[in-house]
Amino acid sequence: MGSFGVVGRRVSWRGRRGAVVLALVAATLVSAGSIAVAQEADPPVVPGTPCTATATACVDLVGLRAWLFQDGQVLRGPVPISIGTGGEDRTPAGRFQVEWKNKDHISGESGAPMPYAVFFAPGGIAFHEGNLQTKSAGCVRLARDEAAAFFDYLQVGDEVQVQGDAA
Repeated sequence: MGSFGVVGRRVSWRGRRGAVVLALVAATLVSAGSIAVAQEADPPVVPGTPCTATATACVDLVGLRAWLFQDGQVLRGPVPISIGTGGEDRTPAGRFQVEWKNKDHISGESGAPMPYAVFFAPGGIAFHEGNLQTKSAGCVRLARDEAAAFFDYLQVGDEVQVQGDAA
């Protein structure tokens, strides 16, 4: 019986040592995963805006303003904007990419002119020149000079971030 007890203790000690090693390996893997998650987090917000440095254009639906960014710095803005009326005509929040541009676009829906149109979201949502005193059917309206600047600067594929909820 005595030798069984010694063997039992040795097995028990080896089992404990193995459990400790396993716990240390697991803790290392978990902390490495935490570090990886931290590195994959969004870049910081560009100061004075609600958008991150990955954006080329930034829209603040609550503050009714927009910016253009270059290399994570404000290039232009804030500039005043007008947005959608809400409901089906609300301006969608999210991250989008410029899909296409048309300097002399005419709305297929209403026949209204949309000068300097830069389309970036599903449903024909675009930056374009328009009256800032009235709401749009979902587009982001800009004054003429600003619309021209956004049209000239933004390229197909550029990231547009629309932040806030103006519902």
